[in-house]
Amino acid sequence: MEYIAHIEEERKQRLIDHLDGTAKLAGKFAESFGKYEWGYCIGMLHDLGKYSKEFQHKIQFNTNDRVDHSTAGMRLCNEKGGYYSILQYAIAGHHSGLMDYYKLEERYRKSICDYQAYRQEVEIPQIKSDPFESCKTQNPHFSMGIFMRMLYSCLVDADFLETESFMKNNHVERTSGEEMASLLARLERHIGSWLENDDLNSINGRRTEILKACLIAGENDRGLFHLTVPTGGGKTIASLAFALKHAVRHQMEHIIYVIPYTSIIEQNAQVFREILGQDNVLENHCNVDYGDSEELKPMQLASENWDKPVIVTTNVQFFESLFASRSSKCRKIHNIANSVVIFDEAQMLPLEYLKPCIAMMENLMDFYRTSIVLCTATQPALDSIFDQHRRYIELCPNINEQFKFFKRVIYENLGIIEFDTLIERLKTEKRALCIVNTKKCAQQLYEQLSGDGVYHLSTSMYPKHRKKILAQIKERMSDKSKSCVLISTSLVEAGVDLDFNSVYRQVAGVDSVIQAAGRCNREGIEKKENSKVYIFDINGMKTVPGQSLQSSITKGLLQDYHDISNLECITEYFKRLYHFRENDLDKKNIIGEFKDWKYNFETVSEKFHLIEENTRIVFIPIEQEAKDLLFEIKNQGYGKARMRKASQYCVQIYNQLFDTLYGAGIIKEITSDIENFYELVDEEMYTDDKGLNLSVESGMDLYL
Repeated sequence: MEYIAHIEEERKQRLIDHLDGTAKLAGKFAESFGKYEWGYCIGMLHDLGKYSKEFQHKIQFNTNDRVDHSTAGMRLCNEKGGYYSILQYAIAGHHSGLMDYYKLEERYRKSICDYQAYRQEVEIPQIKSDPFESCKTQNPHFSMGIFMRMLYSCLVDADFLETESFMKNNHVERTSGEEMASLLARLERHIGSWLENDDLNSINGRRTEILKACLIAGENDRGLFHLTVPTGGGKTIASLAFALKHAVRHQMEHIIYVIPYTSIIEQNAQVFREILGQDNVLENHCNVDYGDSEELKPMQLASENWDKPVIVTTNVQFFESLFASRSSKCRKIHNIANSVVIFDEAQMLPLEYLKPCIAMMENLMDFYRTSIVLCTATQPALDSIFDQHRRYIELCPNINEQFKFFKRVIYENLGIIEFDTLIERLKTEKRALCIVNTKKCAQQLYEQLSGDGVYHLSTSMYPKHRKKILAQIKERMSDKSKSCVLISTSLVEAGVDLDFNSVYRQVAGVDSVIQAAGRCNREGIEKKENSKVYIFDINGMKTVPGQSLQSSITKGLLQDYHDISNLECITEYFKRLYHFRENDLDKKNIIGEFKDWKYNFETVSEKFHLIEENTRIVFIPIEQEAKDLLFEIKNQGYGKARMRKASQYCVQIYNQLFDTLYGAGIIKEITSDIENFYELVDEEMYTDDKGLNLSVESGMDLYL
């Protein structure tokens, strides 16, 4: 009997060919962390259930019969025991997802079809190597959970690619990009003239000093690195230079930039594309759209498994993929192995998940040939959370000297002021940025100041709208004779290339205040004495939930330090913050879900959300393109490409505001096919200057 895996029109794929092809691919992927035999073995065993007569009848006659083909390989691994038992979770869930232990036990008791015919074609591969060096980990069960998830990633990506290749008859538009050595050559051509500048009394000379140090440090062994560069020090190009040199030195396969805000991603990714070429840089986040149709396209395909040399993504995408259980999210994570991973603004990781995030980083370094760079202007932020014996290398030369040189502002504490006082101060400014902690406050301030040259930015505007307003602001600021006052929330704090004469920042964490200060005298053209960053709080204003401790610590430090950007002050801020929140650094007990060989992958995936989902999504059909898109969604279905485009016209709102708007008939559900997706039906509630009107809500301020 000929056993078949797939049929496409008149073509048939033998099951043994599918298993062998998947095994070789999974082995190749696992080889990136030195475990070829593990990847090969799991690939050979994953579809043993297809050797049943029932499955062969289903596929040969194209019936709708439901035949379980995943439990067989899992059961075989359980019966063999030893290292083979480690493969159970991945094989059982290679379609449905990694499951919790109790569901795996239910699978053991499930009645399945006889699959013993596999013995005619399949020889079970040997596994001789250990999963990892247990002496290197503080929590072997947590590390084993990561190993299982990595193997799962190798399997599901290999299974999908092998199947896709057959179904498309090898006509698949996938391109992996250029080799790292070629990308390093591109960068060296780009920065060649910069390296001639050795004037340490100039900004560009200082940037070159940091850049050269990063290139030299790229020759170091794999490990943990810090890049502590003050705002304006050129850390984007410097970190890329280190990463490329390091990747070439160690034959590493990917460079992954992990960034807290999509606004920074879009800017950094464009810089990388200009240097390295369009086809070598992949953006992977909620606001990117690689195609207008469902057709397979190279970048769209690469976003599924991160098969490009340089990936730019978010904290949310990176960590939620590493702690995910579904194949669609886990598929990419094997490509994190043997990579340089750069965390830009590393201090922005949410405190509630800090311990599992750091534990994940340590495992990536210890067992998956990964180097990690913590890139920030506010180090040391995370040192106390890492294992006390772990050492790091600082990439920035002469840190204290650099911070003194790049100091371009003077901080001034205004204390608690009245709302009207803030308005009067801003009316006297010609070029000022004012950052407040809530969207509602930003709208109220803007309403009072509204006039020529006054702008407003917050996430009450959909992403495409924000980009348009940001472009208008940059155009206005290009004319030095024109005034420009921007009222915003924290979304402009990092990575947004704007340069104001003065910045007003409502009290928040020290790191947030310093980020805001980076928008003042950005190029160092003005004297620092004339470039002020005013820290204030508004009398009677509510504290942002989850931020009260950060604000309180900053208020205390403002009494103790004249300059809160001082490295000693920054160190003290994080010391106090982590001390007070020590018991909350793994608030949802993510690490504790892996113990005594009872692993709860699905539970962890449901728990682990860096941004809590207490919001609803509202589509804003103001622009004609958005209206056309909404019509397509309603009449032709939502589809991946349409939903990616739709994200550019969406605003997230908290549940209390949602209840008010929904109850008033201002928003309504678009379709029952999509959960948590609504449309604005009252267009007057959205304006070009403020976005979604928040004044209808009572009793709750809105953030970001």
